[in-house]
Order: sequence, then structure tokens, then C-alpha cells
Amino acid sequence: MGSIVPHRFLFRYTFPVRHLQPLPKNGKQLLDLPKECRIPDLSELDRAKPFGELHLAWNEGGLGISVTVSGKKHPLVCDVSFPEEADGLQVWLDTRNTQSIHRASRFCHHFCLFPKEGGSKQNQPIAIQLPMARAREDAPLADSNEIPLSVKITKAGYKLEAWFPAEILNGFDPESNQLIGFYYYLRDAELGEQFLTVGREFPFASDPSLWSTLELVKQ
Repeated sequence: MGSIVPHRFLFRYTFPVRHLQPLPKNGKQLLDLPKECRIPDLSELDRAKPFGELHLAWNEGGLGISVTVSGKKHPLVCDVSFPEEADGLQVWLDTRNTQSIHRASRFCHHFCLFPKEGGSKQNQPIAIQLPMARAREDAPLADSNEIPLSVKITKAGYKLEAWFPAEILNGFDPESNQLIGFYYYLRDAELGEQFLTVGREFPFASDPSLWSTLELVKQ
């Protein structure tokens, strides 16, 4: 008999995020983050098998995130006309980490990252910022061109990297606030769904109290 409440819901998680310079980089790889920047996967707590691996890093200029998806046998399904149904990574960030609220503030952001569908030939990565669902206040929406991206697509998957400049993260101020609310949802039409903690039975897309925390650390 399965647990009524997901095991990952029973705890609050804080993930340290390393400070790295220089980021973003020039060249084919935008970030090229080392293994020390990997975010621990919690899927095994609920006996789920992950297919994606996330890495994060930051500096005063912004926040970088990369996702590596492996185990694919079929082509990607990326239709940005339906961003919440396309293959890719969705990220939620709260630059104030106010986990006592159930409706988003102007410091909450929702980004969708896709490994393809951008560019004239629809073979380039693309990022879209969506308004937060049920928000009390809306954060300013960034233009997709303001988010640098890089991608490497293989027969077995892809590696997608994105850099969120400080200018598009409303309230980003690591000097006075080192904690950021964080949630992610990784979707693949072939491999399924991967959640940071709780799944669709909880309203993680609109409720920041369900998110975890990133701690911006300098080492």
C-alpha cells in the first residue's frame, strides 16, 4: 500500500548553490558546471527513477542552471505553443524565499526552458517566462532573448544550459539575501515526469509554500 503523502513532502529542503566566476562563459558551453554543482535528486525517497540531472551555480551577475536528460530513444516533442506540455524544464524562483505565502508575490518567477523550437529552423533552444498562476502581484516578464541558452542534443537525450541575469530576476540581491525559493518540473513525452518534491497532486505551480530553498554560498 503506497503512502498517502509523498515522502518528499515530509521535509523542507535547502540546497547549497556554489559561487562560480566567470559565468556565463563564451563558447559552445554556456556554463559547463562541475559535478560539485549538482543538486541532489530526491526521487528515490518515493521509489521513482530520475531521468534528469540538474546543476546550479551563481554569482553577482545572476543564476545558472543546467539539465542533462538521458535514456531517450525517440525524438523530442517541443511545441512552444503549449509550453506546459512540451519536453523541457520548468523552473520557479522566489528571490525573497517567502515560504509562508500560498500565492505568488512580485518576487516569484516561472520560466520554461526548451531544448529546441527556437530560431528560424526551430532547432535552437528557447526560454519563455510565464506569469505566475494565481499571483497576488506579477513580476516583470523578461524577453526570451534576455536569457542566454546553449544545448547539446544527442540520440539518448540532451544537455540544456540557461543563464538568468540578475536584471530579469526581480528582487535578486545576494548581498543581503542568500536564500531563494526554488522548484522544478522536468517533462519528457517518452520518459515521463520528474519533480523536485511533490507532484501534480499539489499546486506547486502557484503555491510558493511548497517550494524548496537555494542557499547562495561562497566557498
